[in-house]
Amino acid sequence: MLQVSERTRLLGTETAFDVLKEVEELICKGKSIMNFCIGQPDFDTPDYIKEGAIKAIRAGKTGYTPSPGIPELREAIAKYFSETRGIDVKPEWVVVACGAKPFIGYTILSVTDPGVGHEVIYPNPGFPIYESLIRAYGAVPVPLPMLESRNFGIDVEYLEKLINDRTRLIILNSPHNPTGGALDKDTLEQISDIVKKHENIWVFSDEVYSRMVYDGEFFSIASIDGMQERTIIVDGVSKTYAMTGWRIGFAMNPKLAPYLARWVTNTDSCAPHPNQHAALTALTGPQDDSRRMIERFRVRREIIVEGLNKIEGVKCVNPKGAFYVWPNVTEACRIVGANDAEEFRRRLLYEAGVAVLADIHFGHKNEGEGEHIRFSYATSEENIREGLRRLKAFIEENRA
Repeated sequence: MLQVSERTRLLGTETAFDVLKEVEELICKGKSIMNFCIGQPDFDTPDYIKEGAIKAIRAGKTGYTPSPGIPELREAIAKYFSETRGIDVKPEWVVVACGAKPFIGYTILSVTDPGVGHEVIYPNPGFPIYESLIRAYGAVPVPLPMLESRNFGIDVEYLEKLINDRTRLIILNSPHNPTGGALDKDTLEQISDIVKKHENIWVFSDEVYSRMVYDGEFFSIASIDGMQERTIIVDGVSKTYAMTGWRIGFAMNPKLAPYLARWVTNTDSCAPHPNQHAALTALTGPQDDSRRMIERFRVRREIIVEGLNKIEGVKCVNPKGAFYVWPNVTEACRIVGANDAEEFRRRLLYEAGVAVLADIHFGHKNEGEGEHIRFSYATSEENIREGLRRLKAFIEENRA
């Protein structure tokens, strides 16, 4: 009998899209759904960026490009990284790909070997593709708890205990999906002190929400002395410029750039040519639309956090960045008789028409942390208020 490979059979997924399928099926049946499960801005791509792509298409910019990206975009990205991270980045250290996500896999493939026990430390809860690709590419995933008791920061002493001779990569994500937590300068300096003790450890710094920091300022571990050469910075235009479907992301590292580019050659050949020109327009054009969008997210954060903390059985830490909240619903589960956050999520969707994600969609439950769900507040203030109203009514009307 024909069979698929074991790695394919066991490959994880981004479960937000599974829940989105449920949501779409319910909408097709005529049910009203307040959708908080998908992590993409609800704003349209600004017109000046669209015009940049249209202009490129009309100019015949529709063929292959060099695998690492068109030179002018790499130059703009190098300037962007230099200015926003406080480091000196050269264009030849930059690689462009079809979104930021491919760099997760490219990096794992570049710094670990399969079947020899190389370990990758990754945040838990966290973006589910981290763990799935670590496993798929033959490395060993080692979860690093992101704890509510630490405002979803990192226990640096615990991190140090996880490191051994087999550790090859540490994945950091700040601001963080799904909790909205952000790592401060002091924490990153402590992490860098640990990393620099080991000659074979790289850091993958997922900074796609770097422009969405609402408390304090964004800080990259690459800006710490001795860390730029061993840090792979990853960012993109998807979140900052409402360009999720354009699929343009970029990475920076002085040593790995040629190898990342070779992986691009082996997979996608290059990122779409006109879309690279759209990204170039985004980075070099007026930033007013992006700033207005981010300010709306700041307002929405205040609305949803305040609203959640007024609902019986729900506690919500104020996130520092991104556009997610990660409320604790342990008591709410008890009130409505739900065994866990996933049962709570499903009932909330089918009984109240509110679509969220549960903690199991982002990894393993951390011991003693209780039950959590994720709201993406990348939706209108009106939808947020209606979703909160439905959540409150659901809990009040379903006391066990």
